[in-house]
Amino acid sequence: MTAVAVIGAGPAGLMAAEVLVQGGARVTVYDSMPSAGRKFLMAGRGGLNLTHSEPLPQFITRYREAAQRLQAAIEAFPPDALRAWSEALGEPTFVGSSGRVFPKAFKASPLLRAWLRRLDAAGVHFAFRQRWMGWDGDGRLVFDPPGGGDGIAADAIVLALGGASWPRLGSDGGWTTILADKGVAISPLRPANSGFTVAWSEIFRTRFEGQPLKGITLSFGPHRARGEAMITSGGIEGGTIYALSAELREAIAANGAAVLHVALRPDVDHGELVKRLSASRGKQSFSNFLRKAAQLSPVAVGLLQEATIGAGQSLSAISAERLAELINAVPVKLTRVAPIARAISSAGGISFDELDSDFMIRKLPGVFAAGEMLDWEAPTGGYLLQASFATGAAAGRGVLRRLVQLSS
Repeated sequence: MTAVAVIGAGPAGLMAAEVLVQGGARVTVYDSMPSAGRKFLMAGRGGLNLTHSEPLPQFITRYREAAQRLQAAIEAFPPDALRAWSEALGEPTFVGSSGRVFPKAFKASPLLRAWLRRLDAAGVHFAFRQRWMGWDGDGRLVFDPPGGGDGIAADAIVLALGGASWPRLGSDGGWTTILADKGVAISPLRPANSGFTVAWSEIFRTRFEGQPLKGITLSFGPHRARGEAMITSGGIEGGTIYALSAELREAIAANGAAVLHVALRPDVDHGELVKRLSASRGKQSFSNFLRKAAQLSPVAVGLLQEATIGAGQSLSAISAERLAELINAVPVKLTRVAPIARAISSAGGISFDELDSDFMIRKLPGVFAAGEMLDWEAPTGGYLLQASFATGAAAGRGVLRRLVQLSS
């Protein structure tokens, strides 16, 4: 029986192991952490968003420049197949109001436990606390601590080591040096689905840290995103910010800063806002007037004050017309991207030009790669996990095809 090493016990690696063991290979999964799926469990802490229910053609476009590169893998293991796979593990799924797909248990842990039990029953072996260090002079895998002092031979290898977000959970990007030394082209790892820093005033930071902006629309150039964002002590983050993070990140890299615009009442007509703001405020403070007339939350009013103070203006001195415009286009200057260690995911990785159609690294025959190691990014909403599962399955199928070719 052929021996295959899978390095990385996240969704991509575990899915590759499942495909391989079902195909008759002897599989060992190696991971530097004490247990499998550490980041997977973190992703499911607030509800495991497995995939998304939107039509597949639209779904594929979420992968931006990498869409064509990932299309075949996702079509071979699409969202419906992922949902059926989850149900077969005893975890049926449901579609939320946003179109996102979750297991009915909502958490990641029941699904992961059932999956690991099935892999164990199928004969997959696990070797934890084994950090991959590359290859020895004879082409055998080397780990730290070393397994018995000798390198480990494998007929094929699947690398599924993740990107560089949440490094304390095992994905620290350390593999980039190992592969770069072998001549593999790697795009630098960068934060994706990340927050950004903003130079808030001390008053705003102290009062509104941890407060959500709800029902907003964010815009940056032609790009729009609807939802919520969260004020942090050093900036702003949240799902709506993540949806624009790629464009914002690139703008900051090119220009040193990016100005995001926040629509606080995107569903209220401009003329209606002007009418409400033209009413007499009587003895109310201006902040109370704004909260009542425009139904703005305290943090939204605070954001307006930040914008006007930063421009050397007084909020109460602005005309109703200009104030209505500002409410639905509050400028927020983003100065830096939050560190990659705090990002939801990472962009960059192994260039797709380095891979064949089976996800094998051309310069390293018999070595395949999957998951977040590859040069793609996607928004939150189920797209990250879907591509990780799908590329893991594709790499597993690729290994099986190669083994058949070598044996014939």
